Amino acid sequence: MQGPTVAMEPVEPQSLKGLSSESLKRARDLFSPLHARYPTPDPDSKKTRMSQKFNAEYGGIKSPSSDQPQPHIKSGGKDQAQQGSGPPSNHALALPGPENSQDQTDLIVVGPTVQAKGVDGGLSGKSSAMIVSASGSSERNFSTSAIMERIPSTWPRPVWHAPWRNYRVISGHLGWVRSITFDPTNTWFFTGSADRTIKMWDVETGMLKLTLTGHIEQVRALAVRDKYMFSAGDDKQVKCWDLEQNKVIRSFDGHLSGVYCLALHPTIDHVLFTGGRDSVCRVWDVRSKNKQIHALSGHENTVCSVFTRPTDPQVITGSHDTTIRFWDLRNVKTMAALCELRCVKTMATITHHKKSVRAMTLHPTENYFASASADNIKKFNLPKGEFMHNMLSQQKTIINAMAVNEEGVMATGGDNGSLWFWDWKSGHNFQQSQTIVQPGSLDSEAGIYACSYDVKGTKLVTCEAHKTIKMWKEDENATPETHPLHFRPPKDIRRF
Repeated sequence: MQGPTVAMEPVEPQSLKGLSSESLKRARDLFSPLHARYPTPDPDSKKTRMSQKFNAEYGGIKSPSSDQPQPHIKSGGKDQAQQGSGPPSNHALALPGPENSQDQTDLIVVGPTVQAKGVDGGLSGKSSAMIVSASGSSERNFSTSAIMERIPSTWPRPVWHAPWRNYRVISGHLGWVRSITFDPTNTWFFTGSADRTIKMWDVETGMLKLTLTGHIEQVRALAVRDKYMFSAGDDKQVKCWDLEQNKVIRSFDGHLSGVYCLALHPTIDHVLFTGGRDSVCRVWDVRSKNKQIHALSGHENTVCSVFTRPTDPQVITGSHDTTIRFWDLRNVKTMAALCELRCVKTMATITHHKKSVRAMTLHPTENYFASASADNIKKFNLPKGEFMHNMLSQQKTIINAMAVNEEGVMATGGDNGSLWFWDWKSGHNFQQSQTIVQPGSLDSEAGIYACSYDVKGTKLVTCEAHKTIKMWKEDENATPETHPLHFRPPKDIRRF
């Protein structure tokens, strides 16, 4: 049964004008008589808006004496006579407003300020005053960068160095060459390898003179003084060799794991420092058999680099825990005190690196040293250990070895076979070389594990993973014209 039908009222047609008049979203577009023009700005709101922009943009260059309102500079001969009879300062810079502006537009005039005397006694400097003035229209607008003070770069310009070239490749080891040291007479140099041997080479000819065997693991560190040589390896042993008899005369046992680095004290002949995988740097008296003087404990990971100085801090160690420690040896007075104290006081701890500090080098004449890590190469001063600057480029690899000579040429060898040369003063990288993997070797066997300059600093020897030893020297034919210096000072200087 169908229900009752309801009659529908007819819908009256509505015009477009009636529908649009009910909507207020486009009221201004529909009913404004001037579609292409904006309403007249409120002078008060414009003044507030411009004041906020000035404070946000130019608040940093306001002088302390600018708290009081500055006199307005108006265009016109009468007003210029009131300001002074002299011409305006050459340092002033006016930024006019837009063209065809009927009302007076604010201007910025920047110039050097007079020394302001206040509560603090006055401020002197190169700050610029900001004077808001009114003027008419002008032909163009200057950008805000035009009023910024130009600060010249204070970064030191690098000294030109001749490029280094490889002039000799020595082969003889049967494993990775891990360590190198030079004889004080600059006649021989010694290399330690993963084949558990130590070889002596002639500096001038590169001929093999002697092979020493005694370690049962790879030899990681070497040092020579007079007629004695010290070696350390992964077999936890530190050995003293008599180069006249070519045999071991001392063995120092005490490390709990492999020994990665060693160094001799520059002024105290009988003191030896060794660092290893047991996170301890041990101090030995080489005059006695297996006599450990002290253990410098404090690192939390492998001690992989160490060097010594004649003055405090006398011992500086770098570790895989990303820290560098300065050690104070003056706290230890007698042997009785050694028995009571189990650690020497740490003078300072440098925590600037973010990766393992595998290599460090001390400048031969300046009180500075550099440390290398996978994140960056950093330079510090001595004795305080204050951070100076980073090297201007990143080698982007694990740096295993580094050395610097008296002329300020620093060489760093990486795990990927890269050898970079740096200017010590400025940190500019002026030369890069890449090791070519030997035929039959793996691509990973291109690392540089050790490098050292000779006593004169004119020759560089690198020890590499493909069982070869390379000797480098400066190119005699190079000139600043043939090898120009391409240097750009850094724009942003990192603090750490």
